[in-house]
Amino acid sequence: MTGLGNSLVLKRGLTFATGLLECLCFAGAVFGWASLVFVLKTEGYFSYLCTNTTGVNATQVLDCSGQDEQFSLVFTIASFMNNFLTLPNGFLFDRFGTTVARIFGIILYTMGSLMVAFSSSVLSNLLFPALSLLAVGGMLFLVTNMQVGNLFGSHRSTIITLYNGAFDSSSAIFLVIKLLHEAGVSLRASFLFLSACGIIHLLRTFFLLPRKFIPYPLPDHYTYGITCGKSKSSDPNTRNGNSQRTIEESPLSKDINKKPVAEKTFRECVLSRFFLWHLLWLSVMQLRHYLFIGTLNPMLHRMTAGEPSLVSQYINAFAITQLCGVLCAPWNGLIMDRHKGKPLAPGESEQEADLRASVLSLFLTALQCLLFSICATTPYLPLQYITFILQVLNRSFLYGGNAAFISVAFPSCHFGKLYGLVMALSAVFSVLQYPCFALVKGVLGGDPLYVNIGLTLLSLLAFIHPLSVYLHCRSLASQRSKTKVIN
Repeated sequence: MTGLGNSLVLKRGLTFATGLLECLCFAGAVFGWASLVFVLKTEGYFSYLCTNTTGVNATQVLDCSGQDEQFSLVFTIASFMNNFLTLPNGFLFDRFGTTVARIFGIILYTMGSLMVAFSSSVLSNLLFPALSLLAVGGMLFLVTNMQVGNLFGSHRSTIITLYNGAFDSSSAIFLVIKLLHEAGVSLRASFLFLSACGIIHLLRTFFLLPRKFIPYPLPDHYTYGITCGKSKSSDPNTRNGNSQRTIEESPLSKDINKKPVAEKTFRECVLSRFFLWHLLWLSVMQLRHYLFIGTLNPMLHRMTAGEPSLVSQYINAFAITQLCGVLCAPWNGLIMDRHKGKPLAPGESEQEADLRASVLSLFLTALQCLLFSICATTPYLPLQYITFILQVLNRSFLYGGNAAFISVAFPSCHFGKLYGLVMALSAVFSVLQYPCFALVKGVLGGDPLYVNIGLTLLSLLAFIHPLSVYLHCRSLASQRSKTKVIN
């Protein structure tokens, strides 16, 4: 039995480590768009949209605002697809399990990387489907990996937030491609390598992940991968593997044999104020991040007066800070789990304690976004280093906190559907980034100051959510104290 235990520990360790690498090196690469745009401009993508215009003193100036707008549209569509298709992908995962969902994700990701590899300045429009496929495939990697947290019990939330942080940090992959391009490695070679890595994803799918789901809580001697359904438990009821197979058929995060007495329906959850305020909280901050990433390149061009070496220096600095996302994300998990192991107040439920702990996380995330937005609005170039740090910190808190709050505020049986729905609806809101960009390039003559001020004021709405949760928890505590006095 000791040998079996050691092999299970080793296998779970490999599953965790390889999942972290997968999220870190592939899942969210599309959000390193600013680095890739620098390479694409060098290669002449959409260069036909650049026109000669007359500048000051009748000098000829190359106006590439049309090119920048097209690049912004590529990222807008990709980021929209990344979130909006989380809902159908969530249903695919819930219905068919890990293997089917991952194979679908691997196919999409490989197709996307091949499209970029075989694109060119003549075939610039291939970027539209390519980046969207990379985004959707990468999100499926994240969704199927988050269940790995179920293997580690009390550290479950920390691992989920760590994977979300790795997803954010993977945007630095496009920085690696940029640096390789500057060293003489072609864009095609880099993306062909990403395509070939599909073989590694497939091997991991069959050997280090379950065919269906990793249950929570985890049964004794649970196995998965190629040994899926072959439990080695000494319990006679599980010798034939039927019990193990039944457990694995259970959806992600469903508690075994634990049904709440009065569980909310999916419709009641969606129409609750918690869900609506949470949707607003996520949407306004996500819009701020997407617009910042999508317009970073032209913003730096404006601040540096178009000096290529200086733009490259700041793009590199931004991409390097993205690597820190994997280090920042677990902090949020620790904030959410800080009450674990401590005795509950008399009459307080576990869910209420979790909600009370989430207030600080929600508030800090909104505060980080406000500070990030203020720095991004200030047209002072050296300050952008602080902006980059606040951006990666806030982004890592945002997505880890999003999943964590949904898991504690709503019944676990609705987690997948609610997570997919909130991501899909926030994606619709994030489409506003393109008209904002068009407004800057058109009416505002390339100056984003007023749009940035508007987004900073909009981000203040995110503070409503933690206030709402705080008032709810205080109301419950007040009711408990009144009940105690009466008794």
